[in-house]
Amino acid sequence: MTSETREAFGRVGIWSGALHGARADDAGKGAITEAVAELEELGYGTLWIGGSPSPDDAAAVVAATRTVTVATGILSIWDHTAAEVAARIAAMDASARGRFVLGLGVSHGPMVPQYTKPYSAMVAYLDALDAATPPVDSGRRVLAALGPRMLKLATDRALGAHPYLVTAEHTAEAREALGPDALLAPELSVVLDTTPDRARTTARNMLGMYLQLPNYTDNLLRLGFTENDFEDGGSVRLLDALFALGDAEQVRARTQQYLDAGADHVALQVLTADRGGAGLPRAEWRELAEAFGDEL
Repeated sequence: MTSETREAFGRVGIWSGALHGARADDAGKGAITEAVAELEELGYGTLWIGGSPSPDDAAAVVAATRTVTVATGILSIWDHTAAEVAARIAAMDASARGRFVLGLGVSHGPMVPQYTKPYSAMVAYLDALDAATPPVDSGRRVLAALGPRMLKLATDRALGAHPYLVTAEHTAEAREALGPDALLAPELSVVLDTTPDRARTTARNMLGMYLQLPNYTDNLLRLGFTENDFEDGGSVRLLDALFALGDAEQVRARTQQYLDAGADHVALQVLTADRGGAGLPRAEWRELAEAFGDEL
């Protein structure tokens, strides 16, 4: 990975599951367009479209912005064929196509009826992207990698990895597995609330669903957590390791821990007490941008 690529991603980005313009009505599309334009103006390096986006969701965010890097975080390989994805990327405006990054993942067995041999399925999907006309080359894609095999694949067949729901310790291990040249861009969930119990409640409201998915719990067990840490929406130890809780300065400090552990870029997902990560928390995005300042 070149220094220009690292610069294009920036040090800090925004991850949001609410940027699905293809699924929204006209008012929703307008709100997303305004939000991503402001995020670009605030200086965030990359906008990550979360929540299993479609190629059309990605194309809409690319079209609504001018210079910011746009990435899917993460498009499920089970939802869209490689040929479909490659064709949609090729149809993007040529001047915008170069700032789009295709984030790919294998999703989770409980969510995908056809889920089988996820590693082999990802290899086959990457083969199909390579064979497409035009291809989606390895320098324009990242993988949702947690364990050693997928991290190795992210090094060999992609620009790097975009791990979700991971600790700073996992980031250090992922950097060692990826080597020095691959991109490492973990997601970090944020609750801007200085009341610890209330902040942890917000975090648990989001975390509970993910603790039902073996890919995440297996990874957390590898990191030294136990089944007891998964009870009642997550132990304090687990929450404090996975989330950035507190004011904007505390979030900035937590983000720095991931950067110090080897991340090139950290994608911040803002959670709120009323809507979790489902809304467009523009006030919080502004607050964080002010706290990070030139570090974005």
